[in-house]
Amino acid sequence: MSTSVNDGEPEVFRAAVESLSRLEVRPEISVGPIRPPQRLAPYSHALGVEILPPRGDDVPEFSDGDAFGRLILLHDPSGDDAWNGTLRLVAYIQADMEASLAGDPLLPQVAWSWLTEALDEEAGPYTALGGTVTSTASVRYGDIAGPPQAHQLELRASWTALEPDLTGHASAFCKTLAQAAGLPPVGVTSLRGRA
Repeated sequence: MSTSVNDGEPEVFRAAVESLSRLEVRPEISVGPIRPPQRLAPYSHALGVEILPPRGDDVPEFSDGDAFGRLILLHDPSGDDAWNGTLRLVAYIQADMEASLAGDPLLPQVAWSWLTEALDEEAGPYTALGGTVTSTASVRYGDIAGPPQAHQLELRASWTALEPDLTGHASAFCKTLAQAAGLPPVGVTSLRGRA
């Protein structure tokens, strides 16, 4: 992944953006720069992350669905009292879910634990973590394409990184997205759908 930085940007922001370009992800995940929000902080950078469709000619009859997310880096050199620092990460994940999982009352707590555990395992020091987890159900009527019912999980979170090396933070985000998408752990092959 390539990234561009401007010579007028603060060194800590440039180092943070550079660290994001060193992110290595599993083969099922695609990462690339996207347009960041312009008015949330003096400096911003954003990554779009999505789960790639299965490779090969075999299209599964039943799919685990789609999952994607955005990870946004905000930097305010003068700091922000609510952030408790100068580097804020804002994360958004949306993933299709099976009806049986979407209806589980513990899903929000489990999804939040995916993020907190991934951050504790992968990321450098952080503070001021907060967010929401929402499980939704949609019913389609009339001539709208797609399944008659769809269930989704949305996770929104933000936290302050205390060091400019954000590689572990981005890795934790990707790990959370993979869990929300229902991907098996790295090194494990799913046997679902195989004869």
